[in-house]
Amino acid sequence: MPKLLSRAPKYALHKASGRAVVKIGGKLHYLGPYGSAESKLEYRRVVSAWSAEQAGKTVAAGSGVPESDTTLAELLAAYLQHAESYYRKDGRPTSMLFILRSVARLWKPYATAFVRDVKPSHLKTIQATMVKDGQSRSYVNKVTSYSKMIFRWATENDLAPAGVWQSLLAVRGLAKGRTKAREPEPVGPVDDVTVDATAPYLPPVVQDMVAFQRHTGARPGEVCSIRPCDVDRSGDVWLYRPESHKCQHHDRGRVIAIGPRAQEILLPYLLRDATAFCFSPRDSEARRNAVRRDNRKTPMTPSQTARTPRRCPRRPAKDRYTKDSYCRAIARACDLAFPPPPPLGRLEGESTRKWRERLTEVQSAELKAWQAAHRWSPNQLRHSAGTDVRKRFGLEAAQVVLGHAKANTTEIYAERDLRLAVEIARQVG
Repeated sequence: MPKLLSRAPKYALHKASGRAVVKIGGKLHYLGPYGSAESKLEYRRVVSAWSAEQAGKTVAAGSGVPESDTTLAELLAAYLQHAESYYRKDGRPTSMLFILRSVARLWKPYATAFVRDVKPSHLKTIQATMVKDGQSRSYVNKVTSYSKMIFRWATENDLAPAGVWQSLLAVRGLAKGRTKAREPEPVGPVDDVTVDATAPYLPPVVQDMVAFQRHTGARPGEVCSIRPCDVDRSGDVWLYRPESHKCQHHDRGRVIAIGPRAQEILLPYLLRDATAFCFSPRDSEARRNAVRRDNRKTPMTPSQTARTPRRCPRRPAKDRYTKDSYCRAIARACDLAFPPPPPLGRLEGESTRKWRERLTEVQSAELKAWQAAHRWSPNQLRHSAGTDVRKRFGLEAAQVVLGHAKANTTEIYAERDLRLAVEIARQVG
């Protein structure tokens, strides 16, 4: 790993005298009793004088700007503090904050170094380490981009010389076919047969969420956050304007058109308080408990009948689904709809803990691969809706339905229909 130079001189113990000492330029500076407040104050004074001298040498050499004495650890701490307040929506941190924390951890080997000593070779080393660890090419390029963003923020806030950020701009992302980094599988649409096979294993509320998303092409988060007050029912086609959406910070509005089939699904959920969320895990839990009561094989005892719900359950049901809990519900249903073959599958009556302990390391990897191949995510429903709209009405129509500002984004979500190319080849070629 590349070595960073010009580290700050260390506060050390002079064992013979018991005093604190710092060595600068081959000369020992005695600071006072080791560990005392006065010795630490003297240490900061001596090091500050040394730093000023080093900065003066830099200016004299023609740089024009004194170099920063900020360490990389201090810079990353300051940036994450800024990110905690900046990357928030509706009072909650966005996923960007967690990504940036992961990026900061990758720079940990250089934490004690001065920011001014960061070079492009350090970022390239991080790239190589991530490739070795099996990270995908797209994720490596994301980390590269976000690293440059951190140093740009440091430059504009006087925490790093401009030359550091400018030099990091020279580091390019990994090119496809020219690196050993693995290529991630593209997210494509999910076919109706797979969705229909999974539906019986979904809770009724989640079944309706899936059907609603299939008909509207809404984002998973937009499906989870719909409320009666957000839906305009004045026309034959209802208009849903989410209170919060993905591109809100770009000052762009979002309107989702709800047609007759989607209206039929949503209508029963609108008979509630105007500000309550339509799709609620509490409703799903209540329905599940009602079905369990109806399917009891033995009658309830008087004490069971008189029992009231716990005031403080360990895992209380929330008032709304999130995109993550929505995704987990679908993943669980996929595991039930497409169980892995023996011996990877869970045996009858076997607990989850026993099941996991029974599997060897190789079998666990095989199980993980099986689940990845037989699971689909809510975002694939959006791809399916976009592909269907593009096939029937064209790219511009798909762009409007999906709410994209640019058509090239819609190209990612809406697959091209090859039937037109086949027909052209039949007549022209």
